[in-house]
Amino acid sequence: MSPDLVARFFEGDLPKGDAAAVARVAGIMGAKKTAELIPLCHPISLSSVEVQLEPSAHGVAITATVTTQGQTGVEMEALTAVSATALTIYDMVKGVERGVTIESVRLRKKEGGRTGTWERPEVVD
Repeated sequence: MSPDLVARFFEGDLPKGDAAAVARVAGIMGAKKTAELIPLCHPISLSSVEVQLEPSAHGVAITATVTTQGQTGVEMEALTAVSATALTIYDMVKGVERGVTIESVRLRKKEGGRTGTWERPEVVD
């Protein structure tokens, strides 16, 4: 995203309206619908889904935090939330700037479940 588009995104100054609010809702809905979208992914009762959007060097950084009381991980729900958010952002801004890209969807941290805690090592570019 161009710096101008990032600013417009966070100001809510886009032809389709408040893209950030719409994208957050899409992410929450995506997390809740994961079992319907991902084959063989079992449905999980979610306790909470939070989607955060922050300006980054060349766009919008998306972070999804998903929790459950169940004894399983919810990393697929978090990754689906981020993906749905990113796709919604693209849809909301494509009329202004077609060259926007979606990059680097990845798990940063997982706690609980059968395998316990896992955290991605920090990589310095």
